Amino acid sequence: METTALQHIASQVRRDIVRMVAGVNSGHPGGSLGCADFLTLLYFDQMNHDAENFTMDGIGQDLFFLSNGHISPVWYSVLSRSGYFPVNELGTFRKLSTRLQGHPSTDKKLPGIRMASGSLGQGLSVAIGAAQVKRLNKDNHLVYCLHGDGELQEGQIWEAAMYAAARKVDNVIATIDCNGRQIDGDVDDVISLGDLHAKWAAFGWEVLTMDGHNFTDMKNTLAKATSLCGHGKPVVILMKTEMGQGVDYMMGSHKWHGVAPNATQLEDALGQLEETLGDY
Repeated sequence: METTALQHIASQVRRDIVRMVAGVNSGHPGGSLGCADFLTLLYFDQMNHDAENFTMDGIGQDLFFLSNGHISPVWYSVLSRSGYFPVNELGTFRKLSTRLQGHPSTDKKLPGIRMASGSLGQGLSVAIGAAQVKRLNKDNHLVYCLHGDGELQEGQIWEAAMYAAARKVDNVIATIDCNGRQIDGDVDDVISLGDLHAKWAAFGWEVLTMDGHNFTDMKNTLAKATSLCGHGKPVVILMKTEMGQGVDYMMGSHKWHGVAPNATQLEDALGQLEETLGDY
């Protein structure tokens, strides 16, 4: 898909995000806005997937797992806009008994969701398990997963990283949203992650970097990542993003990690984001 078309979709996704969280005065807009470009590219350009024929096992399709489940607004928007469920269902976000809970869950059987995520640190383990199942089934499709940089403070991530390298799970591509911020402040002020490139390389992974707001760079990096699959090493992409991207007053701070805009702030945000596909 052309870059301009992807940018138009991402703009609408950002509008969906701020409207969803403002509608219930609850949710996580910051990281969602920051990952809108990446998930748009993944679902509308990169992955081989079938929205109309969703199955939990995903045989014959690429799979995606969201580990940092609190950024569910961006995932719900992309899933709906790519055909997994009706777009107007976005208006039920975080409401009682909705399929669109604050953190993704499987009990409501929402198409596109294959794991419950909210407790951080678990997604890489699940993605690696799914990747191994694909190898056992001789299914050559790939498994993608997304993580927050603050999430890397969870020990389970590094256990999974060791396991994947030791077992040569080379059909998984993990992406780390490196926005440098988490709920309590800057990542470096909470628990510094040090040299992530060197750490992942030391754990036996192929390591790439990309700009999470540049579609050309993301396309090229993901092409490189897929070319590295099947050669004995798992692949990780360190993706530089800005929390709150697209809404000027949300950018540059951790304060919008989990705070919804009020009516005036929502109007301001929507004024900065082009409506391209029609609001729900």
